[in-house]
Amino acid sequence: MDKILLNEMEFYGYHGVFQEENKLGQRFRVSVELHLDLRKSGQSDKLEDSVNYAEIYSITKSVVEGEPKNLVESVAEDISSRILNTFEIVESCKITLIKPDPPIPGHYQSVAVEINRSR
Repeated sequence: MDKILLNEMEFYGYHGVFQEENKLGQRFRVSVELHLDLRKSGQSDKLEDSVNYAEIYSITKSVVEGEPKNLVESVAEDISSRILNTFEIVESCKITLIKPDPPIPGHYQSVAVEINRSR
């Protein structure tokens, strides 16, 4: 299966179970991997035969910067649902949502969730 990748888009959102997260907000990085057949668009050279990357960015931004959710799992689920409902050509998608600065003690680079959804 062919892929379209949008890597580490960065947004500011207010998701989390702690009140401080909902009030202060924090950065989130999101990578989206779309699985689809790109043969037709590769041959036609027409955007309407593929997926507009700007629309994927816009969907992702509207979810991450939109209504606060408790869990990043829910944020990722919402992104995948909107993508699959918007683009019939997409067979499945993988959403990786990174929370680089969660309010938990310890030394680590980040925490993240990765979900895979298909039709």
